[in-house]
Amino acid sequence: MSQPALDAAVEAARAAGQVAMKYYRGGFEVMLKPDDTPVTQADREAERAIVELLGRAFPDYGVLGEEFGGAGRRDICWIIDPIDGTKNFVRRIPVWATLIALEEHGEITVGVIHNPVTGDLFSARRGGGAFLNGERIHVSDATDLGRSFLVHAGLGTVRRAGRWNEFLRLSDATERQRGFGDYLGYALVAEGKADLYAELDLKPWDLAPCKLIVEEAGGRFTDWDGRPTIYTGTALATNGRLHDAALERLRP
Repeated sequence: MSQPALDAAVEAARAAGQVAMKYYRGGFEVMLKPDDTPVTQADREAERAIVELLGRAFPDYGVLGEEFGGAGRRDICWIIDPIDGTKNFVRRIPVWATLIALEEHGEITVGVIHNPVTGDLFSARRGGGAFLNGERIHVSDATDLGRSFLVHAGLGTVRRAGRWNEFLRLSDATERQRGFGDYLGYALVAEGKADLYAELDLKPWDLAPCKLIVEEAGGRFTDWDGRPTIYTGTALATNGRLHDAALERLRP
């Protein structure tokens, strides 16, 4: 079943990308949501395009989207972030993407990440491997935390979440640290270009396809407490080999 769902998700992500690029190249108004994060017409229009396409292909499935919330059944549900990285989008930094995943009975079975600026499309279905632009991708084979490359999504978030000491322990244990943020951290881990990515202050739509793509590339994805979930607001993605050592450093 998951191949038709994956095909539909890819088509929807590309359609959303076309909508978003129109604004990215042109102009848009930025509004603030109640949680103080920015939203643009591009976010809303792109989500509508996705929901419409997926609704035609799979009318029985529910939807959980960043901009318009949930509708329909929750046991089989599309999880959608029309523009992951809106702050980058607003500043014309080309690190943003459309994220679409299908969750069936608590398990992510399909995942797509599409950056329309670069044209990169990451895709995976459960048990079928992870791909970038049709080419199979794999996590790194690093086994030494002391020689590893850690990606994070910004230090202020860690500080505000009260997890500074744990994060610092992990950071000190690694060789190299860079802040790229958003979907890109998971992409770098899945491609084997980075070894670990630690992020917090998250919603399920920030994570749904990323979890599957990392896992299907041979890596491991949990929250900071070691639970394989997208619903607790924290995320640790690694090449798998370094995961337990990283979790140990992240323990409060």
